[in-house]
This record gives sequence, C-alpha cells and structure tokens, in this order.
Amino acid sequence: MPEPAWYEQQYNPRLSVPNFADFFQRWAQEAQQARQHLEYQTLPYGPGPKETLDLFPAPHSRALLVFIHGGYWRAFDKDDFSWIAPPLVRAGFSVAVINYALCPSVSIAEITEQCRRAVAWLYRAHPQPLIISGHSAGGHLTGEMFATPWADYGLPSRAIVGGISISGLFDLEPLIQVSFNSDLQLDAASARACSPAYKQPTVQAPLVLAVGALESDEFHRQSRLLKEAWPAICTEVIALPNCHHFNVLDALTDTNSPLWEPFLRL
Repeated sequence: MPEPAWYEQQYNPRLSVPNFADFFQRWAQEAQQARQHLEYQTLPYGPGPKETLDLFPAPHSRALLVFIHGGYWRAFDKDDFSWIAPPLVRAGFSVAVINYALCPSVSIAEITEQCRRAVAWLYRAHPQPLIISGHSAGGHLTGEMFATPWADYGLPSRAIVGGISISGLFDLEPLIQVSFNSDLQLDAASARACSPAYKQPTVQAPLVLAVGALESDEFHRQSRLLKEAWPAICTEVIALPNCHHFNVLDALTDTNSPLWEPFLRL
C-alpha cells in the first residue's frame, strides 16, 4: 500500500493548484452577481436547516439541470455556485443548485440521502426531465443518484434523462488514508457502502464522465473505474484539455462542450 503522503498528493488538489483560492473567490463573486441579475427562488426540500436549494427557471425550459457542489462533503455552499446558472438558463435549461449539510456534522451517507430528497422534491414540484450533475464530491453524489431505487421515492423510471459527473470519486476507500478523513470519518465498511463503483445503476440514461487532463492519476482512475463498472451508461471518460481540478467546472457552463452532446436533442 502506498504511503499516506501519496494519497494526500493524489487526492488533495490544492497541493497541485497553487492559486486554488483565486477560484474560490471568483466563484463567490460571480455567484453573488448571478443572484442579483437572475430570477430565482430559494426553496426548502427537506426538514433540515441546510436542506434548501436555489431554483433558476428558464422560459420554455428544455430540462432541469440539478447541480450538486463539491468541497469533499465538508466545504462550500449552494451560494458559491449560482454562477453556473446564467449561461445555462440562456441556453434553455432551468438550474437547481442543491445545498446539503456538511461533514463532520453529518455522514456522507446522510448527505447522499439529502440529495435524494432534493431530487425527488424537485421532480414532484417542477416535473420536467432531470439532468443530474456535480463536481468532485458532487460528482460522487451524482453517481449515487444513478444508483438510487427511485421508485422508493415516488419517481418514474424515466424522470432522470442523464447526468454529468466532473472529477467524481466513485471508490471512497482511498480516502481513508487522507488527512481530512478526520472530518469524513470513513472506515472500510462505510467507504464501501458509499462507493457507486460497487453498486448497480438504477437509472438507464447516459452518464457523462469528465476529468481535467491536468488532474492526478487517481482522479482519472476513479472515472475509468465507474466506466468499467457501468459500461451500458458510461461510454467514455472525457479528458478536458488544459483543465485542473478547479477550472474544469467551467466546462459545465458551456453547452458547446462535449459534456452536453448527449442532451442537446432533449
């Protein structure tokens, strides 16, 4: 087994992107501007104080993009990611940015359940085709949404028409070795239970997997692992050129990017 320092280098993108804080600042500023200039509602989807979402409706909406933010399940807030909405709304896609409680106050399993509640609530309240998307930890949660028995939540089998997972994590066992597992509190059993790569997909719709070309070998391996586990719905891993773990998210806002090819005919 590699040394803990190897896992840290592979799974902590801040170590390889020196100006990572600039992206956090830009996200927050552009998100605030988006909320000032775009119609939206903040809505509760569940009983917890963090179980809210921001809904940015598009006129004559083609589909509803559900976005699940990253931050290793322990950082950020929906308010940091409103900036993804304006270009997608202009392209005819409504956008819902989900909030959820963070580790260590809750487990990754509970965060997953909150996201399921959000997706189910959105479809009941605003029924239209759903595209589930997420970045980093949100990419993992996107995978978990594709392994959810949605009939148990009252959703029809075709409610979700696709997904986009960017820099997702699908086997959580390596994270037992990282320093921030003090917040995640993963052990072998919980890591396995929260790993989409060891489950079967319940959603039979295309799931696009993407990773920045400049990301670590392990981030690339994580997406390949899910492609191999779910070949019927994950047909390729898109390596986005000149992208690291933080600027790779910009591709989601560009409907001309290869991420969007399966969905533009909705």
